[in-house]
Amino acid sequence: MILSSMSTLRRRLGLLSAHLVVAVIALVVIGGATRVMEAGLACPDWPLCFGSFLPGRQMNVQVFLEWFHRLDAFVVGVALVVMAVTTMVRRRQLPSWLPWLAAGLMILVAMQGGLGALTVTHLLPSDVVTAHLALALTLVALLSGLTQRLLHPAAVAAPLWWRISALLGLLSVFSQCLLGGRLATSWAGQRCLAGGEACHLVLSHRVTAMPVAVVLLVFAGAALLAGGWARRQWPWLAGVVLLVLTQVALGVLTLRLGLSQPAVTVAHQLVAALLIALMAALLVRSPAGRPSPSLSVVLDDTSLEACHG
Repeated sequence: MILSSMSTLRRRLGLLSAHLVVAVIALVVIGGATRVMEAGLACPDWPLCFGSFLPGRQMNVQVFLEWFHRLDAFVVGVALVVMAVTTMVRRRQLPSWLPWLAAGLMILVAMQGGLGALTVTHLLPSDVVTAHLALALTLVALLSGLTQRLLHPAAVAAPLWWRISALLGLLSVFSQCLLGGRLATSWAGQRCLAGGEACHLVLSHRVTAMPVAVVLLVFAGAALLAGGWARRQWPWLAGVVLLVLTQVALGVLTLRLGLSQPAVTVAHQLVAALLIALMAALLVRSPAGRPSPSLSVVLDDTSLEACHG
């Protein structure tokens, strides 16, 4: 079976979007590692680091984390500019909504860069750092949904209950991530354990974690019980269940260890970002229709090699 030039372009944009999902999740994780390693101000200036693109004499673990975080953000920004320009130039061959979404993503990543600059120039204010995280997770959700829509075009919409439940799950996880980000950026966990300060933030994060987990597990269980198309999504649903259980275990372990293990804290943030990406993909996932004859052509070896690359 062959893809027409239109579907080939769509597939390549979908693969670019998929790579960007991974890059932005890595950005979130590296940002979390930068915070727990207290490396947020390892590079005292912005956008350069110690006045150069690649610091030499000043390079250590903390400087590397902050420098690599900026480098990853720059690569993501360039890729989104390429996507926006491509979709605008080839807009006649693509869905009408795609150029607008690509332009919106480009604006969001520019805003993200601005927030990143403010975190350095204003010495890591909690509100700005939390907003920085919120925008990064928004990019994860949008890119994940875009990848799903580009690589798996749908002919019919998913059942209404599926879309409502998935949206509720996504918003629940997003809110919980923001609460956790607020807790982390204000160092509430450490302050609570050390002197009993800001413990209300820690308690709020713990209390709301279980309802969020229940929402996600109920969604997965309801889909499996519904049968039909929803049940056939069981690999995705199993991923939701696995991530939820892992996240709960990491949350408990983080507190048991007294926030003393940066790797556990970073893993906790990684699983949260993966949940955002998975729930966003499930939200836009829907039954696939039969392929249109007009989009079917035979791929020769050269085309297959290009798509694979």
